[in-house]
Amino acid sequence: MQYALYTAIASCIITIIIGPFLIKTLTKLKTGQNIRDDGPQTHLIKKGTPSMGGIIMLIAMTISTLIFAELTPALILVLIITLGHGLLGFLDDFIKIVLKRSMGLKAKEKFLGQVIMAIGLAYFADKYLGLGTDLWIPFVENPIELGILYYVLIFFVLVGTTNAVNLTDGLDGLAAGTTLIAAGTYAIIASTFNAPSLSCFCAATAGACLGFLRFNSYPAKVFMGDTGSLALGAALATVAVLTKTEFLLLVVGGVYVLETLSVIIQVTSFKTTGKRVFKMSPLHHHFELLGYSETKVVTIFWAAGLVFTAVALIILLFTKSGGI
Repeated sequence: MQYALYTAIASCIITIIIGPFLIKTLTKLKTGQNIRDDGPQTHLIKKGTPSMGGIIMLIAMTISTLIFAELTPALILVLIITLGHGLLGFLDDFIKIVLKRSMGLKAKEKFLGQVIMAIGLAYFADKYLGLGTDLWIPFVENPIELGILYYVLIFFVLVGTTNAVNLTDGLDGLAAGTTLIAAGTYAIIASTFNAPSLSCFCAATAGACLGFLRFNSYPAKVFMGDTGSLALGAALATVAVLTKTEFLLLVVGGVYVLETLSVIIQVTSFKTTGKRVFKMSPLHHHFELLGYSETKVVTIFWAAGLVFTAVALIILLFTKSGGI
């Protein structure tokens, strides 16, 4: 954990140092965020705030990890999947914001990229790292062998987590803060499974998120965009796969789960009954429209993230999976 701490500090410092320069560059490139007219009216003042700031975190995470962590096959894999999703998000952001094409990447293009990376993750984790195709469930004595269905599971873990973090990225500091908590938790989890390189990577992710809050907390000077949210989601999902804690990720990422469920419930309810359960989804917008300030909503969600983290670590204390 000592090197993980160094990695986190280095990642945070790098983020803070390169942040102003890259924010200025993003501003010159006119990467200003478009704000939905049907969203909370208080968000209209955010129009023009530069996006694609996830680049800042990805640079800091990569540099600090390569400096302090041993370059193991597992670390190479998590870097490839994370940066691959960062590239996917960057292309989507660039097309939408810079080239002014509102749809960004076509759905089938984004889907194809995620399918390829999910298959690659499952294949290398199984065949080259020897992690097998079984699923660990807390408090169940024996893991469940899934066989080829494990590849399907990995796809849903990867796509589900990336999209969930993306949904959570709707308020200043919300996604960065909740991911700081989740990544810090996974640094501890990876350490307990004797995977120091993965622990360093998670610490680097947490450090980058902490540094990014310097620019992304209210009022935000920059947004992470899909460049950041897809990459952060992929980072958490990949580490969960490599530590065989896919199920535990549901607890660690409890805030992401609630945000995603709120969207599913809202859409399902409106399509079947014509009524909305929430004033607006994702869930953080519902709280805003109830009259909570943006900073208060973010604070509540961060606190919820800490509670989910505590529950996850308690579960880990009493049971352990068979990861790296």
